[in-house]
Amino acid sequence: MAGHVARGLAMIWVVATISFVIIREIPGDPVKGQYESLIQKGMSPEQAERATAVLYGFLPTGSLWEQYTGYINSLLHLDLGRSLSTPGVEVTTLIGSAARWTVLPVLAGTLLSFLLGVIMGVYAAIKRSGRLGDVLALSGSLLHGVPVYVIGLLLTAIFATLWPIMPSGGPVDVEHVPGLNPGYLGSLAHHAVLPVVTYTLASYGGWILAMKSNVVAVLGDDFILAAELRGLKRGIVFRYIARNAILPLFTVLALSIGMLFGGSIFIEQIFNYPGLGLLLVGSISSRDYALMGGTFLVITIGIVVANIVADLLYTAIDPRVRSGGAA
Repeated sequence: MAGHVARGLAMIWVVATISFVIIREIPGDPVKGQYESLIQKGMSPEQAERATAVLYGFLPTGSLWEQYTGYINSLLHLDLGRSLSTPGVEVTTLIGSAARWTVLPVLAGTLLSFLLGVIMGVYAAIKRSGRLGDVLALSGSLLHGVPVYVIGLLLTAIFATLWPIMPSGGPVDVEHVPGLNPGYLGSLAHHAVLPVVTYTLASYGGWILAMKSNVVAVLGDDFILAAELRGLKRGIVFRYIARNAILPLFTVLALSIGMLFGGSIFIEQIFNYPGLGLLLVGSISSRDYALMGGTFLVITIGIVVANIVADLLYTAIDPRVRSGGAA
């Protein structure tokens, strides 16, 4: 556990350092430019220095080491600076507001695609010599090769334009009052359908193909043949197969959830969902470097945490890993 956490913290430190370098060394030096702009507006050097430090999390003057230590100290206090595109609003506030619109579709879509892919993958492997197995494998291959933004655009064209039964964008209808009331919750669910289905279809192909491959490999193991020779019920043998084939996928599941937080950009742009992906794109287009660096850092932390959870989860569910060898 301690080793996983240490590696995760080291990775976060590396990303934070890279973010600092990018903000400081980007052409035009936005930190120094902001400092000089404030002085031209009538601020004293001390006032301009403090205002710029609030925006970026570190002082615009001083040695490189002083700027870097100030930046890291701000991060340790959960201070990511303030947004330039939304004056007066802290970056952590904007990220927290956007994250809630990313978490729900990502988790729902990933878990749904995982369950469907695992179940269909088992049947595709067991029925691989029949028509059902061919159809399931073909569906996985086709969806696995289609980019996520193509799936999103097709769903929007079909269900929001040609057959307008779903909203085309936005997280909720503006006429509903936020809160735990049926109208607002129903609108949230209605708007989330297409993004969740897009996440599900985009990931489904990979899960079914991976599960089918794992099940086919497990079918040839000695313990499966021994179980069949002993005359164990088919349901028990099926559970043996599914349990051993699904183990490697749990690690991929945790990692995919972390990766989707960064890969949600296309889906959030298509459906105008105000999540982390759309926030990152907006910060780049508006040259809001404090928001850009903070969003990138938070997405990286999500991936690192998912990696740690994946390692711990695999250790917990596989006795062979806990014992340090093959069973």
